[in-house]
Amino acid sequence: MNDHRDTLFTEPLAGAHAFQFDERVARVFPDMIRRSVPGYATIVAMTGLLAGQYAQAGSRLYDLGCSLGASTLAMSSQVGHDDCQFVAVDNSPAMLRRCRAVLAEEAPATAVSLVCARLQDVLIADASVVVLNFTLQFIPLEQRDAVIAAIHAGMRPGGILV
Repeated sequence: MNDHRDTLFTEPLAGAHAFQFDERVARVFPDMIRRSVPGYATIVAMTGLLAGQYAQAGSRLYDLGCSLGASTLAMSSQVGHDDCQFVAVDNSPAMLRRCRAVLAEEAPATAVSLVCARLQDVLIADASVVVLNFTLQFIPLEQRDAVIAAIHAGMRPGGILV
């Protein structure tokens, strides 16, 4: 996928120009995340390794707040079960459009269900791995316990939340 240099927010954000995960951000997201989250590539790689260790045959693996699908790709490259289902969720249509293109280019044989929804509205079911890389901070504080409880309720015994 062609990376573009992030120069979007060289000026302070204000009013109508507040940060949004829109098409402009989606286009430069790989550069933006690399520069703003130290060790991001290592974290994503470790997410894949954990998924390879904990994914259970016939289960679902969720990437909640998937952005462009980095964790989905990392998980799919490490999971040894052919019958796992990958579910990538984001509330930004622009990010999901780019995610679809990234997945088609980098992992065309991996079937991934892309879901455009708020994390709070996603029903987690039959999950052995759930990933929330840098996502929970976007959920209002008063809703976080309910989100974590809903994730836990949809997980298989022995599953993990990253």
